[in-house]
Amino acid sequence: MIGLVVNPVAGVGGPAGLAGSDGPEVQRLAVERGARSRVQERAASALTTLAARHPGLEVATAAGVLGADAVRAAGLRPRVLSTPAEAVRTEAADTSRAVAALAADGVELILVVGGDGTLRDAVAGLDLAAALTTPEKTDGRATVAPAPGRTSTELRGRAGTPAVLGVPAGVKMYSPVFAVSPRAAGALAADWIDHGGLPTAEREVLDIDEAAMRRARVEPTLYGLVRVPVHAGRTQARKAPTPATEAAAVEAAARGAVARMQPGVRYLLGPGGTTAEIARQLGLDGTPLGVDVVLDGRLLVRGASERQLRDELALGAAQAVVTVIGGQGFLLGRGNQQLSAAVLRALGDDPLLVVAPEQKLVDLHGRPLLVDTGDPVLDARLAGHIRVVTGVGTSSLYPVTAPELSPV
Repeated sequence: MIGLVVNPVAGVGGPAGLAGSDGPEVQRLAVERGARSRVQERAASALTTLAARHPGLEVATAAGVLGADAVRAAGLRPRVLSTPAEAVRTEAADTSRAVAALAADGVELILVVGGDGTLRDAVAGLDLAAALTTPEKTDGRATVAPAPGRTSTELRGRAGTPAVLGVPAGVKMYSPVFAVSPRAAGALAADWIDHGGLPTAEREVLDIDEAAMRRARVEPTLYGLVRVPVHAGRTQARKAPTPATEAAAVEAAARGAVARMQPGVRYLLGPGGTTAEIARQLGLDGTPLGVDVVLDGRLLVRGASERQLRDELALGAAQAVVTVIGGQGFLLGRGNQQLSAAVLRALGDDPLLVVAPEQKLVDLHGRPLLVDTGDPVLDARLAGHIRVVTGVGTSSLYPVTAPELSPV
């Protein structure tokens, strides 16, 4: 049995420049800034891939926007095991209860659509399932009673623990528990059915406190280990931090990017340590985890939303400055959703200035850089080869692809 849990507000904070989507206040502010979640489209991409190979499949899920709606839309049959307290607005605990209900029912593989925060809630759901004695029904929702002496660690070490696969749809997706794309997640689920399971490995679920992120403090916390089906090219690696010993290489790469900046051009500095070094060299107080707009050495907008970026692009020539996520190779679609498909199209034929230390490319061992804007046409346009600035007067021509374009 395949299971599905959808976080209906996953990713809404990204285009709004909020570094995440946790909490009702952040979600309200994101909507006020004109942002919307793409989670249903991402869920649909995974499920239609699954449905193409297993039409009419029954999928264990939660009611409404937590999963059943997406299952029906893909032409599959939902088996509802959990119902949120409110039909319209859901909360993190609904995700946890849904995962617990699916685990208790014996589901073998649970697809969780969201980001790192959603997978963190899924871990809490496995903790809840670990305490099971017997499932009960209260107010129409599946609940569990604690079992003294049982721990989630013990349960996760047993063969009966469900495997979990993240379907990328959030803002933060640095944990190595996600498929590289929704279609890849759907293909892995189909393979799981075809082969009666797949090889799995224990992978970390990491998350960063979003309030700390907004103060530029990036301190990931380990929330648990889950079994993840692994397949080269379909599941992503953990984000690798830049070692302190590479500080000089980061500084050199940033200087190379600054040397290429042209007068009269607006530069959209994306998140990351290398782009933060660019801001420092320009003497600007930028936000290392947002997107800043810079013109002729002046900071025009700090931590811009997608809407603000589009407004700025209407005023003149511009280019986005992005770096490589170490270990994963993503350029777009992980933590920089403000640089949306609409923004990138508006940037014209040469939308990206890519900057990274040479070692980050070496550490990819030939794997291509990745773009995941959610727009397959734009992703295909960005695929090919791109010049990566690695220092003053030095650069590398490196291949780029989109996970959604890869065969599944």
